[in-house]
Amino acid sequence: MICLYFTFFLVPWQFCTFILKFLISANHLDGLEEMDSNPMVSSLLNKLANYTNLTQGVREHEEADEDEGAKKQTVKSPQMGTFIGVYLPCLQNILGVILFLRMTWIVGTAGILESFIIVSMCCSCTMLTAISMSAIATNGVVPAGGSYYMISRSLGPEFGGAVGLCFYLGTTFAGAMYILGTIEILLTYIVPSAAIFKAEEKAQEADALLNNMRVYGTCCLTLMALVVFVGVKYVNKLALVFLACVVLSILAIYAGVIKTIFEPPIFPVCLLGNRTLQNHGFDKCMKTEIIDNVTVTTKLWSLFCKGPELNASCNEYFTLNNVTEIQGIPGLTSGVISENMWGSYGPAGMLVEKAMPSVPASDASQDKHMPYVVNDITAFFTLLVGIYFPSVTGTFTCNSDLSCVVMFGACIEGVLLRDKFGDSVKGNLVIGTLSWPSPWVIVIGSFFSCCGAGLQSLTGAPRLLQAIARDGIVPFLEVFGHGKANGEPTWALLLTAVICESGILIASLDAVAPILSMFFLMCYLFVNLACALQTLLRTPNWRPRFKYYHWTLSFLGMSLCLALMFISSWYYALVAMLIAGCIYKYIEYRGAEKEWGDGIRGLSLNAARYALIRLEEAPPHTKNWRPQLLVLLNLDSELSVKHPRLLSFTTQLKAGKGLTIVGSVLEGTFLSRESDAKRAEQSIKSAMASEKTKGFCHVVVSSNLRDGFSHLIQSAGLGGMKHNSVLMAWPTNWKQSSDPQSWKNFIETIRETTAAHQALLVAKNVDSFPHQERLAEGTIDVWWIVHDGGLLMLLPFLLQQHKVWRKCKMRIFTVAQLDDNSIQMKKDLQMFLYHLRLNAEVEVVEMHDSDISAFTYEKTLVMEQRSQMLKQMQLSRTEREREAQLIHDRNTASHAALNDKPDVSPERVHMTWTKDKFCTERNRNRDHSANMAVRDLFSMKPNQSNVRCMHTAIKLNEVVANKSQGAHLVLLNMPGPPKNRVFMSVYCATSFGFSRS
Repeated sequence: MICLYFTFFLVPWQFCTFILKFLISANHLDGLEEMDSNPMVSSLLNKLANYTNLTQGVREHEEADEDEGAKKQTVKSPQMGTFIGVYLPCLQNILGVILFLRMTWIVGTAGILESFIIVSMCCSCTMLTAISMSAIATNGVVPAGGSYYMISRSLGPEFGGAVGLCFYLGTTFAGAMYILGTIEILLTYIVPSAAIFKAEEKAQEADALLNNMRVYGTCCLTLMALVVFVGVKYVNKLALVFLACVVLSILAIYAGVIKTIFEPPIFPVCLLGNRTLQNHGFDKCMKTEIIDNVTVTTKLWSLFCKGPELNASCNEYFTLNNVTEIQGIPGLTSGVISENMWGSYGPAGMLVEKAMPSVPASDASQDKHMPYVVNDITAFFTLLVGIYFPSVTGTFTCNSDLSCVVMFGACIEGVLLRDKFGDSVKGNLVIGTLSWPSPWVIVIGSFFSCCGAGLQSLTGAPRLLQAIARDGIVPFLEVFGHGKANGEPTWALLLTAVICESGILIASLDAVAPILSMFFLMCYLFVNLACALQTLLRTPNWRPRFKYYHWTLSFLGMSLCLALMFISSWYYALVAMLIAGCIYKYIEYRGAEKEWGDGIRGLSLNAARYALIRLEEAPPHTKNWRPQLLVLLNLDSELSVKHPRLLSFTTQLKAGKGLTIVGSVLEGTFLSRESDAKRAEQSIKSAMASEKTKGFCHVVVSSNLRDGFSHLIQSAGLGGMKHNSVLMAWPTNWKQSSDPQSWKNFIETIRETTAAHQALLVAKNVDSFPHQERLAEGTIDVWWIVHDGGLLMLLPFLLQQHKVWRKCKMRIFTVAQLDDNSIQMKKDLQMFLYHLRLNAEVEVVEMHDSDISAFTYEKTLVMEQRSQMLKQMQLSRTEREREAQLIHDRNTASHAALNDKPDVSPERVHMTWTKDKFCTERNRNRDHSANMAVRDLFSMKPNQSNVRCMHTAIKLNEVVANKSQGAHLVLLNMPGPPKNRVFMSVYCATSFGFSRS
């Protein structure tokens, strides 16, 4: 066990003194409001009727807008209603690029069953998130910001800012994905001849396509950004046209599926053996044909042979296998659904083959140069999840996509489903071959769908960034909160276009889709977390009108979001979490503090309550013991901290670990000094922030300082989280103090700390302690006078963990008497340090029982004489202190004269009372016995115990000064609390006379 009954004096030596000044808040409490300042009943009812549940953060940037626009002409901001501003954008995202360009490929690659699983997982995730979002959205008014607003007001500004910025990045990359989809449709299915970069060989086709996507994508982004900049009203007008095309495209797909039952469309697919051929350079699926009874070769022959002659050298696989033509869309009743039930994954460059027999060739090295349909990327289940997820946004998606999975698998041939760009059907959009009346309906509809979705992303993302910037939680984003006179986010649009361009430079729809999936999934995860947290905490403000929710559904949705993140791409998930974590820590470190009543704060309160109850169950084990400090500060007349370096030392000792309570006491009554208490608390908090001290502040108003400090020692802390150590500064000028209670308050504090079974740390010359500057190599000297179980050893170890004291080494000194075995004591102490796992130099100092010096005897005698004399003279308390100080000063001067002239015997101490004063006292009817007692003061002898204590203190002072003159810090422990002023002088004598104290 660690014994906590001793007092510790910390004496710094080689530091300069710094003076710190703190600004004091000028806020004063003028009094309670009068009744006539309260609102009338009608005004109160009007406020209740217009209640919007807007938090302080929203009001702040609304008021900022009002101040900014005071000198400008009021311009009405365009308002988008629920239908145009919410429903249509969501519908365009639902019926977007993934459905038209990648859905058939996903079904063909994963198979019907696994595609059904992919769609079901993603739809379940969004469905559960929609339930959670409905609960949050109906728990108040949600202004600009959408998901960001809901998360930030539910989980706090740190989570809200991190997830909001991630959602902003996801929306921005979604714009890049839609633009890439637009260009892919344009260059692949509408005007392939418009390509700027053309491939001379088949191996260069992929690079040429990527370069074309970058050039045309940049031009398309510039055009869309200009449209958004000109005005949102034009985007809204175009949205209706785009949506009409999308709806017609969906109807055309369903009509085409129904038509396949009676009359399947004619889209033949040519197979060589079991391999699918690109139908670009030939028009007939045959090797030879008979014209006028003459067998001639076809264009297909020229693709695999070195000449049109029948005896020309041809590709081995072409020679061994026959050409077969099958229908790409056999129809709903053809039974092809059984063939498409299972997936067909493969690496990049793998040939798209049908499950039928063929004769393999011995040399397959030339296959990559032949006109076969191949996989452009490596396909696997998790990749398909990441590509598909951006198209999932609700119930409508689930129903339509699940039906599309079944329809595509039941109507379209498997090799055509796996043909991503429709090369086997002469470059037609695969889903377009299924539509009725023409494939162009789907091509035009998907083109306008991607254009509209891209415009909506470029419209929504800047507004989301503007909402984050106006909340002021991310300082470097504040510039993006400004815009045009009507509120349009110009600067945010510029940044959005720049980030979107980075996604376009990737130039691959399949590579961009998983990126924005990560950001969307992270946003959905925290929406579910916010709903679950608010439900479990049962906060009074949690009263959503939407009742069909439960915390288990939110928790399931949160788990599913997290699982989908790592299923889609574990490294993208880690990168997204790292970005969110960095934003979170930045907002926590530099962001503005906002009090939004978030759920994380409520969770912290519940966790703190649970932890405090657990701590109350049993006392902490010795292994977990660390100093939990109560720092007692003194304030000056202006309520500024007298010794701010005491907080610096606290920071260096604690390093942010454990409990730190900084307390102070004001004299008076709480009713009269309430405003002073608040000012003092703000002053202490400012000093704590300046000294980087993490802890709690507590200011007590009491009738006197002694009772106030006693209350702090007894009641500071809560439950099991209480302090076990008290840190305070040594009272400076306690001998010359005009207040007689200065040293008595200090002594009583020591005694009460000991009575509370707490350790006391007293820092002497605290203003000379280091601030934040790193110390050069030196030592921390520990004078182990009283055994304390190792607490004195722990203090320098804790200090060495801080950068200020890291280069300092620890030295431990212990004192031995003549009858002690110094060698054995050193070995025992070294073994003790070994068990404590501390590195320190050990030195045993021997102190001889030399004769008590005349100065020690005289000083002790004078101290006792003056105490008795003042009692006999019956002076007032203030006069006693003045007389005692004069006695002490004269005694010190006489001792200095003795040191200068050692051969001269010391003179008798002259007392400050005179014969006239004695006669005056006798005239006050004092007893004769009392007069005799005053005369006997000259013949009294000092208490031998006091003489011995003073002698030990002076001898120890000499040893410490000799051994630790160059130390950066000296730590001593003393036995027992002082009982009177004599012991105060003894303690002071221990550290008296150092040149740099």
